[in-house]
Amino acid sequence: MIERLKVGLIVKPQGINGEVKVQPLTDNIARFKKLNKVYLDGVIYKVVNAKIADGFVIVKLSGVEDRNSAELLRSKYIEVDRVDADQLEEGRYFIADIVGCSVEFEDGIKLGEVLDITTANTDIFTVKTISNKTVRFPFLKDLVISVNVEEKVIVLLRKRYLEVCCYED
Repeated sequence: MIERLKVGLIVKPQGINGEVKVQPLTDNIARFKKLNKVYLDGVIYKVVNAKIADGFVIVKLSGVEDRNSAELLRSKYIEVDRVDADQLEEGRYFIADIVGCSVEFEDGIKLGEVLDITTANTDIFTVKTISNKTVRFPFLKDLVISVNVEEKVIVLLRKRYLEVCCYED
């Protein structure tokens, strides 16, 4: 499994004192207030302060003292060690654990592999099929029979899949 998880994306500097505005990539935005250390491109930073503002997080990192330093962090992902990540409830998964999973139907026929997940009101899976097409479908309780991140396999109900899938041209 991946050792670090992406929890935010730095969208821009905030003010003149080296703070950055972060788009959270987690369901629990308050988690940022509990972080002590984060990684950006493999470099460790101490979190000096984090505050929530209008659905974003304003973060002050050690060693980032001015707007110019903060500008250099634009478009970088904030990562945390997996051991520092939130514990997930039953039936919830980290995107990093789902990407790369094989997707198959209840009869064992393989559909393809998960390429990406877009988060919206309902997560949207993007899958590259075995016939090299791209298909998207929502992660619905009545569609997904099982998810096994250890074995990297997701099983879908074919009938429901055919009702909700959308192929790219």
